Amino acid sequence: TPSAAWQMKLKRFLLRYFPPGIILEYHARNGDLETKSIDLLDLAPTTEVDGLVKRLVREEPLLSDSTKDTLQKMITKLIEKGTDQSSQRFTLYKILRGHQLPLTSCIFNKSGSKVITGSFDRSCRVWDTLSGEELLALNGHCDLIYATALNNPFGDKIATGSFDRIARVWDASTGNCIHTLTGHAKEITCIGFNHFSTILATGSADHTVKLWDVEVGLQIRSMEGHSGEISSLCFSSDGEKLLTGCFDSTAKLWEVAKGRCLSTLSGHGSELKSKQLQEGHRGYISVARFDFTDRLCVTASLDGTCKLWRCAKGRCIETLRNHNQQPVLDVCFNPTGSRLASASSDCTCVVYALAAAGPEESHSVQRQAMSTVLCRCVGHEKEVSRVQFSPNGQKILTASADKTCRLWGMTGTCLQVFAGHSDEILQCTFNYDGDCILLGSKDNTCSIWKDVNLALEEQ
Repeated sequence: TPSAAWQMKLKRFLLRYFPPGIILEYHARNGDLETKSIDLLDLAPTTEVDGLVKRLVREEPLLSDSTKDTLQKMITKLIEKGTDQSSQRFTLYKILRGHQLPLTSCIFNKSGSKVITGSFDRSCRVWDTLSGEELLALNGHCDLIYATALNNPFGDKIATGSFDRIARVWDASTGNCIHTLTGHAKEITCIGFNHFSTILATGSADHTVKLWDVEVGLQIRSMEGHSGEISSLCFSSDGEKLLTGCFDSTAKLWEVAKGRCLSTLSGHGSELKSKQLQEGHRGYISVARFDFTDRLCVTASLDGTCKLWRCAKGRCIETLRNHNQQPVLDVCFNPTGSRLASASSDCTCVVYALAAAGPEESHSVQRQAMSTVLCRCVGHEKEVSRVQFSPNGQKILTASADKTCRLWGMTGTCLQVFAGHSDEILQCTFNYDGDCILLGSKDNTCSIWKDVNLALEEQ
């Protein structure tokens, strides 16, 4: 209400490029500094900026006529950043050599200035992106490091999970081990920070997921209910829920605050109606992820399908079968949740356009499909194990056992092939700005590829 706005004072705007939005930083009535997000997920080059600005000022009490010019500039900048640069090409910039055995993970920090790698050689290493020099070697595990996480956007803590059944939290600047987290009975297979960097989750072959307090390094709780190795975990953006995928062919949604299971995404169990018995996967879950809104999640399985689920009800709303019954090894949403991509042993990646997940759909059997196949990316000669959208959602990156990585447009056209590694590519990722690509290989090295124009500027 206008009266409430008088008691709240806008301090500044912050741009959020991916997914597009504006963050309002303001002083609340009690004087505390708070933030509010305005999501602008449908921005396009055809967006009528004047009309959008007028609508935002009309609807948002913190905005006024005096902020119109700033808003206009910011929205124009967001549109430019999200525009497809199909001519963008990448050049090999650095090869990071230092690990003695294959890499299990490679991550950029948010600014892209550092690279973090984990390896079968029991070490995690921190590298300088610009020079390619190794800055830190994090040693202490006595078995291979299988999972690595960085607490972006802060970037000051690294977490490693090992087959030695221990997780460690490290200072990203000094390389000192801050916490040693013991309690799992078997290998740690996945690890992740919540977005506030207050809680760390670890998944294990002991069938449990454990939550740890990042500040003090103590276990908050252990969540039991799965009957197989935990293959994947993912916090919701508000940090209130955790999604886990498991080799027991189910995924589970957990309430972080109490550690209770909210729903099991499965076709098995007495609590499910008979018509839902067909909804679950019939093979190991390889990965489970939330979309940007946390209203939907997707699971990929070795049974050859991906499934879209509505989080609130834990109900399957669609099954995607476009990989010739071959295992689906990875799946991801684009930054705004309007598209989905899956990678498979059938050597392809399939991209789907998703209809908006409106209010809870009816229970009618005649449900309208949410997804349409946008394109199939064909060109890899062996299985595709990783897929990722570029930050602006206009391109797709795939990693394959054929020793190459490929960049694709939204029509399924291959824009570039990244060759040069002598063994399969296990990891691929973009930096936050989308102008750097990182590839981790079974050949023990990691390669950094930079946008040709950026590389020229730096020379």
